[in-house]
Amino acid sequence: MKTKNKLIIFDMDGTLINSGTIIANTINYVRTNTGLPALEKHYLLKGINNPHINAAEFFYETDNFSDIHTELFESYYNKHCVSDIELYDGIIELLENLKDNFTLAIATNASTIFANQMTNHLDIKHYFKDIMGADKVKNSKPHPDMLNALMENHNFDKNNTILVGDSHKDLFSANNANIDSILVHWGFSEHKDTEAVHTAKELQNKLFEWAKSK
Repeated sequence: MKTKNKLIIFDMDGTLINSGTIIANTINYVRTNTGLPALEKHYLLKGINNPHINAAEFFYETDNFSDIHTELFESYYNKHCVSDIELYDGIIELLENLKDNFTLAIATNASTIFANQMTNHLDIKHYFKDIMGADKVKNSKPHPDMLNALMENHNFDKNNTILVGDSHKDLFSANNANIDSILVHWGFSEHKDTEAVHTAKELQNKLFEWAKSK
């Protein structure tokens, strides 16, 4: 079955790449350099994908991100973003099995520069037609801006596009763009068993089933 007229947009962190350690380490670097104690990794990662919190308050106990927060975060992350990252189980096989049948893209709340570095390091960048970070649009997920831009840039309509992610930010972003979505169970968020797929093989089957139904 050839389904190149279908676009699959992947979230990156927590969906394709297990980057939890570097994300937590970077946030704690900013905290310790602004006079705050380090926090436990699991607690921080739960906050990453929570669309209902003030992120600046949650991570840095302030109303808004400052230039200092941004500078510290980007400085540390730029040096270490390919450290302690790995692909989740089955991702290479998944991408291999999808690449000839679908157009693949990434929409990530990370910056495009970091996303390119990480996908290059893990040798998966070549699978994707486009990699779009939050710096390329006005609003990051859960807003639909990246998804709409990818569909517009590559001439796909909403009926032929699906988002794969690990968080409710991804789910809300897909809903706001009026496209289908699939949640994965292995990322940074916790889902009920009925809400998310548990393996890359299960995800692959779901994607082909989705394409066949269109």
